Amino acid sequence: MPNFFKDILRKDHKRVFGAREILKYIGPGLLVTVGFIDPGNWASNIAAGSGFGYSLLWVITLSTIMLIILQHNVAHLGIASGLCLSEAATIHMKKWVSKPILSSAVLAAISTALAEILGGAIALQMLFHIPIIIGSVLVSLFVAYLLFSNSYKKIEKLIIGFVSLISISFIYELTLVDIPWSEVTKCWIQPSFPKGSMLIIMSVLGAVVMPHNLFLHSEIIQSRQWNLEDKNIIKKQLDYEFADTLLSMFIGWVINSASIIIAASIFFSHNIKVTELQQSEQMMRPMLGNAAAVIFAIALLFAGIASSVTAGMAGGSIFAGLYGEPYNIKDSHTKLGVVITYFFAFLLIIFIGDPYKGLIISQMVLSLQLPFTIFIQIYLTASKKVMGEYVNTWRTTTTLILIASVVTIMNFGLLYSLLIM
Repeated sequence: MPNFFKDILRKDHKRVFGAREILKYIGPGLLVTVGFIDPGNWASNIAAGSGFGYSLLWVITLSTIMLIILQHNVAHLGIASGLCLSEAATIHMKKWVSKPILSSAVLAAISTALAEILGGAIALQMLFHIPIIIGSVLVSLFVAYLLFSNSYKKIEKLIIGFVSLISISFIYELTLVDIPWSEVTKCWIQPSFPKGSMLIIMSVLGAVVMPHNLFLHSEIIQSRQWNLEDKNIIKKQLDYEFADTLLSMFIGWVINSASIIIAASIFFSHNIKVTELQQSEQMMRPMLGNAAAVIFAIALLFAGIASSVTAGMAGGSIFAGLYGEPYNIKDSHTKLGVVITYFFAFLLIIFIGDPYKGLIISQMVLSLQLPFTIFIQIYLTASKKVMGEYVNTWRTTTTLILIASVVTIMNFGLLYSLLIM
């Protein structure tokens, strides 16, 4: 068993995982999951599958493993300190360090919301032929209504429903295509870097390991209002949070893998280059039938709406954290953060000439911001002042530094590939 997971299974944690008990703790992880099965992921995954076949499936595996470790660690920050990542950075770090990083995280949330709203608008265009701009207005207004009018519990139930429907949609699509499972299995674990793939690799990475989700998870893990004075309750939280995170990230791995596999089976195998999500739906009709194309569009709409909600929550959480405050949709700083996230995302959509390319570039922006968020997370969770007795072990900190180093090196590789293009 890897050292990191040995740290998770410390002897002083009681481990009684009953199915009914686990269900009480499921929710926060799924809100995070919807953030990396969003339209930006769909665009990156379809680009990966249609352009490079199954060869980039390893990126989904690697990024999901990194994601499990990062999300589990940042959830511990929320549980142990009672602070979200943004609040903790503001309170425990020097302003000249925390403010620029948190400001860039707000930009990352805007970039995320851009992809989510745009994806929902593209789905509306597929289903009802609504123009992209009008569709973006409708999606923005609807998700803003959901966010400003619903409690955490209602949003959790809504997101779980959306994730379930998206999962069923992809399972249905998988049954319609012929898949060489031996090749797929090899590509899941064997890294390869086909010529011209670096932009797509970084887009897929940025679409799975998303900085706004790290802020979001540390916030929503506190939404159940646990008693932080009771150590037994904290330990039980830590135990079941990992089960929630592991299950939720596995669901995301399945859905992201499925989207690459479907794109490779339908488009790459027929030498068809996909340049827009609408094209994917149109090409599925003659190959898989009208039902598959409609289900694809409906699933995209669900993904766009659900992930737009969580992007707004993340933006509000990060912005409120700049003032040392928790997320509270009734608070003025949280409201302003949500409005800024949606407004500037919509503004950027107006000026995007190529929506599909805009989706992919938005995911690349997330990847470029990611190392900064990971490094502040490492600093905070390795601090005994912040975490108390739940501070990272040296093995956990070393693992996190390794992940941050891998992401940073891949970012340099992306910048180099862009410079020589």
